[in-house]
Amino acid sequence: MTNPKLLNQFRSFYFRNYPDDMEVMIEYFSIFGGLGWNIDTSKSTAVLIQELILENFEVLNEKINQLTLENANNKKLLKALALGDRRIFSAFNKAGLNNGNGGLALNYLQEKGLIQIEYSRAKSPRESNPHAKLKREEARRRISHKVLFTKPFVRFWFYFIVPHIKEIKMKNYENLLKDFEIRQNSYTSFVFEELSELLLNYNLRDSQILSSGSYWDAKVEIDILTLTNKGQIYVAECKWTNHKINTKEINKLLDKCEKLDIKPTQIVFFSKRGFSKKLMLAQNKNLSLYSSKDFNALLQNNRNDELIEGFLD
Repeated sequence: MTNPKLLNQFRSFYFRNYPDDMEVMIEYFSIFGGLGWNIDTSKSTAVLIQELILENFEVLNEKINQLTLENANNKKLLKALALGDRRIFSAFNKAGLNNGNGGLALNYLQEKGLIQIEYSRAKSPRESNPHAKLKREEARRRISHKVLFTKPFVRFWFYFIVPHIKEIKMKNYENLLKDFEIRQNSYTSFVFEELSELLLNYNLRDSQILSSGSYWDAKVEIDILTLTNKGQIYVAECKWTNHKINTKEINKLLDKCEKLDIKPTQIVFFSKRGFSKKLMLAQNKNLSLYSSKDFNALLQNNRNDELIEGFLD
């Protein structure tokens, strides 16, 4: 399920800051997207985190406190969602919450516009086999929906800032910056996945999309699964890493499709650093490849005065 506000935030970030290239754009947007501030993208992300976030920590922290009502359960749930697999039940467990107080926190954060639910498209074992005799483990299995943060900056805050908040309050930033250096690619990969879905759907704009988003069940996870009214199935994987994608990834994705008993119309790969020569040569109507520069398409037909309100507005 696409975050409907993300595209506007992405475009606004670009027309506010004009990054040099799309890889820089995605990397910086994953941190500062939705903040609404001018960003000097000639500076490193680590330097900007210190200048813009850590030096304005009190102001930003006060805004977070206002948005969460300084409620411990709200904050614990946001942290668990940012650091975990985004599944609601596992986030409740990680945050030490139950269905009661966790549900209240989830509902509040939704109403406040900080998160939205991404509903699972998997069927429970009972739905798939209504008359079958199921094992106890299968019969009790619940399909857990996931959560999307509506602003990348809020996710960044609970992913990196909150785990180090005691040190930050004492002006000790060393562990935070080390953590960021180690996990930046891993962190950025999910925003890249969200943007990849936007780009895929943009390129399918002449089709009627029935369903789109990530897919997960007890056995399989796929970054993007998009279905159209003509029965077309687009299956995509996204790799925000510093190496090129090779042909091995095709077989991995086809294995997932086989487990789901689907035959994709097209396999799609989105890559930060491009693709091997062999994979590039294999590109045809059944295989589509997108690298960072292709995300420029999301900026088409927009004017540079289309700026939206930021985090503090």
